[in-house]
Amino acid sequence: MAPWSGFWGGRAVLAGGDAYRSTPVVVKMETPHWSISEIDDGDGVDFLARGPGAGGCGGGGGGRSRRRRRRGKNARQITWVLLLKAHRAAGCLAWLASAAVALGCAARRRVDAGRTDADAEEEPPAPPRRSRLYAFIRAFLLLSVFLLAVELAAYAKGRRLAAPTAAVSFASLHVSWVRFRAAYVAPPLQLLADACVVLFLVQSADRLVQSLGCFYIRLRRVRPRPVAPALPDAEDPDAGYYPMVLVQIPMCNEKEVYQQSIAAVCNLDWPRSNFLVQVLDDSDDPITQALIRGEVEKWQHHGAGIVYHHRVLREGYKAGNLKSAMSCSYVKDYEYVAIFDADFQPYPDFLKRTVPHFKDNEDLGLVQARWSFVNKDENLLTRLQNINLCFHFEVEQQVNGVFINFFGFNGTAGVWRIKALEDSGGWMERTTVEDMDIAVRAHLKGWRFIFLNDVECQCELPESYEAYRKQQHRWHSGPMQLFRLCLPDIIRCKIALWKKANLIFLFFLLRKLILPFYSFTLFCIILPLTMFVPEAELPDWVVCYIPTLMSFLNILPAPKSFPFIIPYLLFENTMSVTKFNAMVSGLFQLGSAYEWVVTKKSGRDVVVVAPSKEHRKQQQQPAPAAKKYNRIYKKELALSLLLLTAAARSLLSKQGMHFYFLLFQGISFLMVGLDLIGEDVK
Repeated sequence: MAPWSGFWGGRAVLAGGDAYRSTPVVVKMETPHWSISEIDDGDGVDFLARGPGAGGCGGGGGGRSRRRRRRGKNARQITWVLLLKAHRAAGCLAWLASAAVALGCAARRRVDAGRTDADAEEEPPAPPRRSRLYAFIRAFLLLSVFLLAVELAAYAKGRRLAAPTAAVSFASLHVSWVRFRAAYVAPPLQLLADACVVLFLVQSADRLVQSLGCFYIRLRRVRPRPVAPALPDAEDPDAGYYPMVLVQIPMCNEKEVYQQSIAAVCNLDWPRSNFLVQVLDDSDDPITQALIRGEVEKWQHHGAGIVYHHRVLREGYKAGNLKSAMSCSYVKDYEYVAIFDADFQPYPDFLKRTVPHFKDNEDLGLVQARWSFVNKDENLLTRLQNINLCFHFEVEQQVNGVFINFFGFNGTAGVWRIKALEDSGGWMERTTVEDMDIAVRAHLKGWRFIFLNDVECQCELPESYEAYRKQQHRWHSGPMQLFRLCLPDIIRCKIALWKKANLIFLFFLLRKLILPFYSFTLFCIILPLTMFVPEAELPDWVVCYIPTLMSFLNILPAPKSFPFIIPYLLFENTMSVTKFNAMVSGLFQLGSAYEWVVTKKSGRDVVVVAPSKEHRKQQQQPAPAAKKYNRIYKKELALSLLLLTAAARSLLSKQGMHFYFLLFQGISFLMVGLDLIGEDVK
C-alpha cells in the first residue's frame, strides 16, 4: 500500500526528478485500533505521479501498466483508510454521547436532590424540594419543546410562512383578543355587573323607604314626648323628676378638648346632689394626665361633683375604660348613666330633655340625642361629612327609633338605664364598636330605644382626611366583627321573626356589608372595566340618574349644602375604597380590624362656660404652630389612573355620560390621593 507520502510518510525525490516516491504501508485490522506497518519496497512509485512522463525504473508501455496497477491498488488502500477513520470518528461520537447522557443524569440527580454527590454519601437522601421558579422554568421548557415540535412538523409538511409584518401581527393579536374577550371575559363581567346593579337597586329602595318614613314623621309631627317633663328649677330635687344620674367622659390623650368637655358637663342643669361626673382618663402621657387631673381638682373646688378615674392596665380601649368605671362601688347608687366623648359639649338642659323619657317606661333602655357640628363649614371635607351625618341622624336613626324602637347606639350623647346595661352583659371589649355591640345585645333582651331629633349635642368633625379615613375604617370594620360574633345569638334569641330579619338583612347585611361592597365594585372596578370590554355594559340610569336621585335624598336633611350635591356623590364613591377595605378586614378578622386610633381634635369652643378668668386666659393663649404636610394615598392614586384611562377609552366608544362620570370620579380620586381635601396633617 502506497498512499501519498505527504499524508503518511516522508517524501523522497526520484533520480529522474519527475515523481515522488513514498514508503508503501500495510493496514492491519488485528484490533479495533488499526495500525500501519511499513514495507521495504524501494520501487514503489507514488500514485500521485505528476504528468504522463513521470516514470519509474522502466519506460514505455511497461512503465505505464505498472503505474495503472499501482494506482488501482493505492485507491483500494485509501478507501480502507477512510473507512477506518470514519469508524474512529463514530466511536468518538458514541463516547461523547454516552458521556453527555451520564453528565445529564448526574446533573438531574443533583438538581432534584439539591446537593452534591459527596453530600449524598454523607447524609441520607432527603425528599426533593422543587421551588416554584424551577417548576415554572420546567413547564416553560416543556412548552417550548412542544411548540418547537409543532413548528418542525409544520415545516416538514411544507407550511412555510413568511415572517409577518408588525401591522399584520398587531391586527392578528387584536382579533384574537376581541374573540377571547367576547367569549370568556365579557360574560362573567356582565354577570357580576348585573348582580351589583340588583344590590344597588335594593339599597336604593331601602334608602327611598327611609326617606318616605322621615317625610311622614315630619308631616305628622311624630316625636317622643316624656310623661313627666323636668321643671325649669333644678335646685330642689323634690320639685320634679330628678333621678340619680352618672355622667361619664371617656378620653385618651385629648388635651385639646378636655377643658371644654369637662366645663360643659359640670354646668349641666341638674341638682348637684343627684349627679356625678366621672372623668375616665386613659391617657398614657404623664403631662396630659396631670393637666386633666388639675382640671378636675379645679372644678371640685368650685363645688362640682366630679371624680378623676385612671386605669393602670389600659386594655380594651374605650370599652375597657367604660367597663372599669362601671365597676366602681358608688355606681350602684345611680339609676342612669350619660356618656359624652371628650369633644362633645352638651347644652345645660341636656339631662332635662332626655332623662324624663325614662319615667313610667320600664322597658326603655336608651335615649339617644343627635349630633350637631361646630366646624361643619370649616372646609370641603367637613361640609361633606355634615351631609352624610345629617342624613344618618334625621333619617336613619329617627325612622328606626319611631317605627322599630331600635337603632345603633352612637357611642356618645346618649343616656342609658344602668339596669339595661347590666342585663345586656355590660361593656365588652371584643370589637371596636362597643356602642353598637351593647345596643344589639340590649335589643335582643327586649329593651326599647328612642331617638330625640330635636335634642342636639355639639361636637367636632375631623378636619383632615387622614383622621376621617381612620375614623371611617373603625366604624365600618367593627360592624362586620360584631355581625360575625352576634349572628348565632340573633338566630337563637327568642324575639319576633321580623326583628331577627331586620337585624340580619337590613341592619347588618344591607346597610353595613352590601353598601360598601357594591359602591366600590360597581363604580370603581366594573364601570371602568366595561370601557375596555364593551361587550359588557352598564346603562346610563345606573351610572348617572339613580345615583343623582339618591344624592338628592341624602342632601334633603341639610338643604344649605345643596350646592355640594355633585362633590358629595363623587366623594362617597371615593370613600368606598376605605369602607370596602374596612369591611373585608372586619369580616375576615384581619389585623387592621382591631386598630383603635383616637380621632384628632382641634379643640374648638362651643359653649363658653369657664369657671374663672384664668381658665379663659388659658384658652385664649395661641397654641404653638405645628408643621403640616400632605400624605400620599397610593390606592386612591391607582384608582384615579384607572378611571382617567377608562374615561379616555370611553371617548372611542362615544359614551358621553360614562366619560363625564369617569372623568370627574377620576379627578376626585386624584384629589383624595394627593391629600388635597381637608386640612393638612399636623
